[in-house]
Amino acid sequence: MKNDDVHSFFLVVVLVLAAALSPAVATAAQWQLLKSSIGVSAMHMQLLPNDRVVVFDRTDFGPSNLSLPDGRCRDDPRDWTLSHDCTAHAAEYDVATNAVRALTLETDPWCSSATLDPDGRLVQTGGANDGERAVRYFNPCFDCDWKEEPAGLAAPRWYATNHVLPDGTAIVVGGRSQPSFEFVPKNRITSAVVLPLLRDTNDHGELNNLYPFVYLNVDGNLFIFANNRSILFNYNTNTVVREYPPTPDGDPRNYPCTGSSVLLPLPPSGDNVQVLICGGAPRGAFVKASTQKLFVGALKTCLRMGINDPSPTWSIETMPSSRVMGDMVLLPDGDEVLIVNGAAAGSAGWELGRDPVLAPVGYRPGAPAGVRFEVKTPTTVPRMYHSSAVLLRDGRVLVGGSNPHAFYNFTGVDYPTDLSLEAYSPEYLAPEKAELRPRVVAAPKDLVYGERFTVRFDVAAVNEKQVRVTMLAPSFATHSFSMNQRLLILEAEETAPAVEEDEWVYEVAVVAPRSAFIAPPGYYMLFIVNGGIPSEGIWVHIQPQ
Repeated sequence: MKNDDVHSFFLVVVLVLAAALSPAVATAAQWQLLKSSIGVSAMHMQLLPNDRVVVFDRTDFGPSNLSLPDGRCRDDPRDWTLSHDCTAHAAEYDVATNAVRALTLETDPWCSSATLDPDGRLVQTGGANDGERAVRYFNPCFDCDWKEEPAGLAAPRWYATNHVLPDGTAIVVGGRSQPSFEFVPKNRITSAVVLPLLRDTNDHGELNNLYPFVYLNVDGNLFIFANNRSILFNYNTNTVVREYPPTPDGDPRNYPCTGSSVLLPLPPSGDNVQVLICGGAPRGAFVKASTQKLFVGALKTCLRMGINDPSPTWSIETMPSSRVMGDMVLLPDGDEVLIVNGAAAGSAGWELGRDPVLAPVGYRPGAPAGVRFEVKTPTTVPRMYHSSAVLLRDGRVLVGGSNPHAFYNFTGVDYPTDLSLEAYSPEYLAPEKAELRPRVVAAPKDLVYGERFTVRFDVAAVNEKQVRVTMLAPSFATHSFSMNQRLLILEAEETAPAVEEDEWVYEVAVVAPRSAFIAPPGYYMLFIVNGGIPSEGIWVHIQPQ
């Protein structure tokens, strides 16, 4: 077949696919069971730049369903449940091989926090009991295991939030009975610093300000949201730059009235920085569920605000269904936020959620108000308290967890402990769209702030004016919040056929993020998006300035 004939053939295929994918017959997303059990519950998950996912729960659950290798055991007289334990409470999941490797934790990381450092090492902080001041490190290498500093934090951190800063340092914000912040490593200040916002938003008997939502703004300050209030905070001078309006309904959105939040995709200019917060539970829901066994309906609203607007205000949108303990995942096309997991009633906490929400919802921030939500294909697995979700480099969303009990309870409860992993495949991964999915064939692995670089990709059919390049930071997911989740839409020139290459190869010139305020140093997944269909991502790295 001649080249002209080949081109005509593929053009016909693409036209047929485009007709088949009209809104009237939209392709459904798919769920796939990857592992019926990985031995531990996915209370916490982090994708590493070697395409492996670190998964862990807590050391004082009792014995897990995953044995430590080589007859190893953990002996800890301070453990609340099992002082001699030969089972693992952390695992490494290999995406490529679908295999699980047991990892050894010495201190308890229950309800902890984490970030990746600029070299891709997982820096994991806090927890409970003997782990409340621990700093744990995990390198992304073939047979690495945890390294721990039991007294690495200045203050106990249980239910705190981490965020990477422009110099690669992690800031650790909040925690139970800790209205303060500190840095890891301690290259700024060695002590904890009081943060009045957390002191002032602590509801007596209910808290509602744990796991605060923290984002790096493009001016270098931090947006911090706790309970129903938020500030723009200069962590260098310990000053509040700006106070934002409280939420219109006055209801809390943080643990245990747990909503979820994302920073919406950042455009090349860095302008129009917007925060989205969805779901949660009404004030008092935790007390009613825990003391009266009254499970009130979850919130059905999303709140959205431009944090750099001259007069910022919250706009309110209504989801198709109520949801507490949901997870929000930015998809690599830059067009959609996935809302998955959670319950329709109750609150976070042991046995306090009811009515699992099985159907994810997509939110398209660029669509007109009123038509931004779309209900997706449901799963069959309830994902209640202690569930999590992270994006994989191939564009799937890894979903796991659900352990709303003090121990591993597999029978005799409303929602048994779940040790499985599922993959959610959005519509852009449907077989019918395979011909439209680009493949990156050449790109630099190391990027320099503000420098121009070229990405080459091949695809059967391309709309040269509808190609974009996105970069997404892998996040640490726990308790309905993905720390450090950040998606950048890069400045790009018009796509053109690559010179002296096969006729299906194209190239696009791109400008790397212009500063560490926009993209903190570290590893990112870079995607070519062809008319809304993302490629498989490639790992790229930005060194600290």
